[in-house]
Amino acid sequence: MQARLKLLSISLMFLAGCHAHQGSSNARKDVDAIKARYSAWKHAFEARDLNGIMAIYSPDVLAYDAVPPLQFSGAPAYRKDYETFLGQFKGPVRVTIPHVHVEQSGPVAYAFGLERLRGTMTSGTDVDMWLRFTDGWKRQNGQWLIEHEHVSVPVDMATGKARLDLTP
Repeated sequence: MQARLKLLSISLMFLAGCHAHQGSSNARKDVDAIKARYSAWKHAFEARDLNGIMAIYSPDVLAYDAVPPLQFSGAPAYRKDYETFLGQFKGPVRVTIPHVHVEQSGPVAYAFGLERLRGTMTSGTDVDMWLRFTDGWKRQNGQWLIEHEHVSVPVDMATGKARLDLTP
């Protein structure tokens, strides 16, 4: 009896693995498509191309950025946030995203990771900091767009100040 149960268990695992493998090709394509969107965003960000930056966002994106206000509702508000942010830097602004973790199922996905931001502000202050991000994606008309974005930095709860000196 135990041998039959073991054989049944192995057979079910094999069938489940085959079923998961059949769907993994499409899932891999979607995950790769989302990662490609991050790559395009990075290039647009470093080029200060606001249209390219905003190309990954849904028109009704709701964003929680690391800067005030509490939230940015809609692409026009988030675009203004990016414009203001980039306007604070002179010369190149570099962003590195060493790893993006993406989970996708059907028309929705989420992604998260760390990004490193480097540049020189118009005041002459050098910036080299790490941020955390989490994005909620939705496939709309065959294209993956971010519906919700959350960008944050760690906070020292004792002082209430951002910890911009931390590295992974």
